Order: sequence, then C-alpha cells, then structure tokens
Amino acid sequence: MANLLVEIGNTALKAAWAEGTVLGKTFRYQGEKMLEYILSLTEKEKPEVLTVATAREVTPDEEEVLSRECRHLMILDRTHKDFLDTYSLPRDLTYDRAASVVAAGFLFKEKSCTICDFGTTLKIEFVDEQGHYEGGNISVGCRTRFKALNRYSRSLPLVNTPEEVKSTGLTEKESIESGVILGIKFEIEGYAALKPQNVLLFTGGDAVYFAGKMKKSIFVVCNLVLIGLALITEDYVRKFV
Repeated sequence: MANLLVEIGNTALKAAWAEGTVLGKTFRYQGEKMLEYILSLTEKEKPEVLTVATAREVTPDEEEVLSRECRHLMILDRTHKDFLDTYSLPRDLTYDRAASVVAAGFLFKEKSCTICDFGTTLKIEFVDEQGHYEGGNISVGCRTRFKALNRYSRSLPLVNTPEEVKSTGLTEKESIESGVILGIKFEIEGYAALKPQNVLLFTGGDAVYFAGKMKKSIFVVCNLVLIGLALITEDYVRKFV
C-alpha cells in the first residue's frame, strides 16, 4: 500500500501519493473544505500511512475521522513535535520548514544548502554539509507584499506579479512591480552572499519565477516539502510500523 502525504499551508493544501520516498501523482486544493478533500483522495484507495503536516489545528473529531481512512495516521503540527527530536531540529520549527531541511539533506548529501521557499511567506533555511540545521529567517512573500501595499496604503492599487520587471518604474504600477520583485531578488542575493559556497535551492509557488531572475545557478525543487514528508514518513514506518 502507498502512503498519502498531505501538507496544509496558510492558503492551500498540497498532497501526493508516495511509494517509499518516490512521489507519485500530486494534488493541490485551495478552499475551506480541507477535510472533505482529503477524504476524496482516500475514497478509492486507503493509504498505509496518512501523514498530515498542517499549519492549522487538527481537532480530535477530525483526527478520529482521518484515522479511519488509513492503517496508520501521523499528524505533524504544533502539538505533535516529537519527530523533530529525531532530526535535532528546534521544537518551534513548523513541519513545512522541517520537511524542507530533511529533504535538502537527503538530495544534496555532503553539500551545504540555502533553501528559499517562496509562498505566502518567504522562508530562508540554512543546512550544513552534514544535513544539520543552522537556522533560518521568515519574511513576507511576494503576493503578500503586493496585498499589503494595497491594504495599508490609501492610494496604491493591488498589482499582480508581472512577467517582466524594469529596474525602475516610470508609472505607479511599474514602481510597485519593480519595488516588490527587485526587493525580493536583492534579499535573496544577500542571503546567497552570506554563504556563497552553499547550493541555492528554490521551492514554493514562486520558485520558478524568481529562479529565472537570478544570475547565480539555482536548483528548483517544487515539491521539496512533500519529499521531506516522504522521508519523515519512511522513518516513522521503520521505527513504529
């Protein structure tokens, strides 16, 4: 039986079936009925292990429902932190960040990495050559920056992510576009300069977009968190199943 991996973030759910550490078909859902969507994935096939890493609280009733959909249920959230000890990771690290660190250590053995996760937030993680976590930072994501300018200014419009960006804007719209996009680009270049020997690894929804704007060589792994969850699930299977 395959395992089902589910990551519930701030704005969307991502899921994938996995045979060991090999990912199969992936899914994305953005809406309020997260539990119902997970049940739609398990309707035809019951997973051996159902791993749910979530930024939201899983209620006891939801946990009971999910436990009936699989042989083994693993909830990874703010109240289930024991597995972080296995990887010597800080207990206040969210599981999406933890999974990225685990995946980077697996994919880039004996190489230090700087991970940039482009989502609702911009998360930066540093991993050394042995796969040990060296810390990280959290900033504001690309779309969140556009929304914040519109929300907290009386006059600035809501601007979408542009295909092309000028070095300086001649119009208000161009100024917002270049300010946000180049601001993130310069931010990432600054982190890359801190540890120039590191592999620069991009993931998240805007990873491909920003990789195309960097001069430095970039590795893009869009499903880095799901790969990490597959590795964490396999460790769970070896130890407890």
